[in-house]
This record gives sequence, C-alpha cells and structure tokens, in this order.
Amino acid sequence: MAEDKRYQREDFLAALNQRSQDIFRRLVERYLDTGEPVGSRQLSHMLDISLSPASVRNVMSDLEELGLIAAPHTSAGRAPTQNGLRFFVDAMLEVGDMDARERARISTHIEDSAPGGRIEDLLTEASSLLSGLSRGAGMVIAAKADMVLKHIEFIRLDTATAMAVLVGEDGHVENRVVALPPGMTASALTQATNYLAHHAVGRTLSEARAVLNAQRQQQAAELDELTQKLVDAGLATLSEAESKSTPTLIVRGRANLINDTMASDDLARVRELFDELESKRGLIDLLGDAETAQGVRIFIGSENKLFSLSGSSVILSPYKDANDKVVGVLGVIGPTRLNYARIVPVVDYTAHVISRLVARKS
Repeated sequence: MAEDKRYQREDFLAALNQRSQDIFRRLVERYLDTGEPVGSRQLSHMLDISLSPASVRNVMSDLEELGLIAAPHTSAGRAPTQNGLRFFVDAMLEVGDMDARERARISTHIEDSAPGGRIEDLLTEASSLLSGLSRGAGMVIAAKADMVLKHIEFIRLDTATAMAVLVGEDGHVENRVVALPPGMTASALTQATNYLAHHAVGRTLSEARAVLNAQRQQQAAELDELTQKLVDAGLATLSEAESKSTPTLIVRGRANLINDTMASDDLARVRELFDELESKRGLIDLLGDAETAQGVRIFIGSENKLFSLSGSSVILSPYKDANDKVVGVLGVIGPTRLNYARIVPVVDYTAHVISRLVARKS
C-alpha cells in the first residue's frame, strides 16, 4: 500500500493477526518514547511471547508491505509511517484518564496565573501550560469577538460615493466606501443613516445583520427606492465587516519545536509553519473544523494543509462559551512522535477548563 493511498483502518485490522498487531504496537510505542527507529532484535526482547529476531523481521516485512512502517534513511530499524501512526492512534491508542490531582493542578494554574481574569490572559496561560506539559508548542486560536455597534453613519465623499463608518463599543472603527445611487439627496442619506442606527446600534454585527434582513418587508413601506438601495449597501458593509473578522492567535513554546528539529532538514519547514500561522492563513478553516468536532481531534503530518509542510502532528480541542457555541480551539503542535496517550487527555481537560472560565465571563 503506497504511503499516499487512502488509509482504511478496517483494511489494516483485517490484514493483521494478533501477533502482527502486538509487534506493531510495541514498535510504535518504542518509537514514540525514543524517537528512534526500532530493530527486530530490540522488538524480540520487548514482546510478551518468545519470538526470534528472524520471526520478528518477517512480521516487520509484512507491516512494511502494508505501508505501516518504513526504514528512515539508511537505518536498519523501522519507524511508523504517517498511515501507521494514524492507524495506531485510531485503533490502538489507549488514552488514560487524568486523576483528580492533575485536573486540579491545571485548573488552579490557569486561574491563579491570570488573577485579573481577562479572557486573553487565561488563553495565554493555557497556551503556555500546554507547551510546558507537552514539550511542544501550545496554541490557542480564538474567534474574534463580534463587535457591538456604538455608532453607524454614512458620510458623503462626493456625488457618487459615501463612507460607511462603523464604530464599536470597544472603540474599534471600520470604514467602507459605498457607491451612492444616482440622485441621492442629503435627506435620503440622513434617513438611511437613521434607519440603520435605529436597528443596529447596541447589537453585534451578526445581530444587526439578522434584524435588518428580517426588516426587509417593512423597509419597503418605510423607505423610498433610493434610500432602500443605500440601506442595502449598509447591510452589505455589515456583512463584509463581519466576514473579515480574523481570529486571535496565541502560540507559546516555539523554541521547543524548533530545538526538536535543530539537527534535521525540517527546521526551515517548521519556521515556515510559524510564518503561516502568523499570517492567519488557515486559522478560520481550523475554527470551522472545530465547530463540527466531537472533542479532541488529531492531525498527523499532511492530514491538515496548514501543518502538512512541516510534517507536524497537532492535537486540538474546541472550547465553548455559555451558549455552548464554539468560540475557539486550543492544543499542541509537535513532532509526529508526540506522546499521544498523555497529551490527548491534557488538551481535552484544558479545553473544559477554558470553556468553564469563558462561560463564567460571557
């Protein structure tokens, strides 16, 4: 099976007997523990049953034929492929539960390290905590808070254009140039401004857009044709401002990931990954994935285009607000030999802690 062929867990399970599964599991666990390829002689000493190195080599040959393991470079040992790690994570990974002391330590650390209680401080501390516990990079992606409108106004620039000005209660300002319908009078411009302000001020961008959409039939009776066109332009401006809202990114522990690859050819690719993250490309897609995710998600190597270049593994979990709406995602970026069994429950529980704290402040 080629490395890039579509992975099928059921096909692998059907192809492997119990002995092959045991050998594969031990090989992967050893690789994740040491980061080094594993040889047949090592494996023969690790198994619960007595098997000669020659017998283990035969099984490893079958695993290699299936595309689950491969020899990196000129090493005599074997390491799991991306398909092999995916199969291990889905079919064999045993994730332990965290005990009460570990849970309390995470909760207390996040809350005590952000005494002011600002959400951004809590998220920053969560990212730092995940970095420290995983020895990888901790990452938090937070959806930008929906701006609550304090002021909306059309300002005429010339006979053909006007500036739509949106001011949020947080002081944020959005400006958009809109085309004016031919023959637009000063009184119609004022009427359009007053109409939008009446329905939009005090609401978030999405709430204002929904209210104005719902008012369409009533608008037809209240507004003349030119004013209606300008109100529609204002609605388009609200939609554009909402759609261009970029997420907040917090990454801590970059040096962990760079130092881990310092002796490899992957260093430049890891640095490029951080450049991609900083440019915010792909972050909205990750948030979209999180909205449909059921708990923790694991991306290995090329399974997510944002991380495919660096060959990293990523463990992510969404966190929610008081309305059970996904408002962000947090997790760990690391090499493919992450300790998945240990890190998955840590990421999952940290997301629960952040969800509780965010809900408390919603």
